[in-house]
Amino acid sequence: MKKKKQQGIEVPKPIIYLAKTLQFISTDWATKFGAAIFTTPIKHKTPKREWHMAEDSKKELVYIPKINKKVVVYHYGDSPKKVLLVHGWSGRGTQLVKFADELLKKGYSTISYDAPAHGKSDTKTTLMPEFIAANLELEKLYGPFDYAIGHSLGGMALLNSVKRGLAVKKLVIIGSGDKIIDILHEFVKKMRLKPIVAEKMKALFEKKFGEPMENYAAHHAAKSVKIPTLVIHDINDYEVPVECGINIHKHLEKGEFFETQKLGHRKILGDDTVINKALHFINE
Repeated sequence: MKKKKQQGIEVPKPIIYLAKTLQFISTDWATKFGAAIFTTPIKHKTPKREWHMAEDSKKELVYIPKINKKVVVYHYGDSPKKVLLVHGWSGRGTQLVKFADELLKKGYSTISYDAPAHGKSDTKTTLMPEFIAANLELEKLYGPFDYAIGHSLGGMALLNSVKRGLAVKKLVIIGSGDKIIDILHEFVKKMRLKPIVAEKMKALFEKKFGEPMENYAAHHAAKSVKIPTLVIHDINDYEVPVECGINIHKHLEKGEFFETQKLGHRKILGDDTVINKALHFINE
C-alpha cells in the first residue's frame, strides 16, 4: 500500500471561503486580506517537552528599536560561550529545546526569543525583516555569539542577518525556505486564490519595505555568507521542499549539506542524529 504523504499546515475553511468571496469582488481586497493572514502567525501552546527550558531560563522583555516592538528573550545557561537560536514561523523561543539542552552539556549557553507576534511577544503581525532586526539588536545587547542555529524562517532570517553583519563563527540552518515568491505562491495556492494575488502581495510588501522581496531570498543571502554553514533538510519535508535546502547550499562558499528522511519539517528538531550532526559541525 502506498504511504500517504505528510501534509503541511492547512488554512481553515472559513478563511478560504472568505478569501474566495473577496477575490470574486476584487483581487485587491483579496490581496489585502491574504497579506493580513500571511503576516499573522498561529500561536501554539508550549508543549510539555519545552516547559523546563521556559522555567529555567532567565526571561526578559527587550525593545527592538528598528521595528518599535518588544520580544521576550530566553537566557538559558550562564556560559560566556553563547549560541543564538531562532525559531521558525508560528514557533517559540523554546522550540529548539533539544539543541539547547545538548549545547548546555557541551559548555555553551543559549539566547533565544519569541519573535514579534509569536509566543509571549506582543503585536499580532510580523515578517522576516523583523526577525532580522531582532537578531541584530540581540547581538548588540548580548553578543558576540559564537554560533547560530535557525529553523525554517529562522534559518532564512539568520542567512540574511549574517549578510547584514551578524558575526558568528558558524551557522546551522534546518528546513529553511528559499525564494519569497515561491512561498507566496504556495500560500495563495493553499488559500485557493489566483496566482495574481501572490504577485500583488509581493508588490504590497515591496512598497512597505522599500525594496524587492527577493533581496531576502535565502539563496541570494547565501552568496554573501562566507562562514562555514551546515544546511540540514529532510527529503520528506512537505511544508518546505528539500529543493530549497539544495539551492541554498549551492550558493554557499563554505556550505555542507545533510539530508535526512522521514522527519518532515518539525520532527527533525527532536532527532538525535540531526542534533549530534549540528553539534559535531559546531565543535569540529
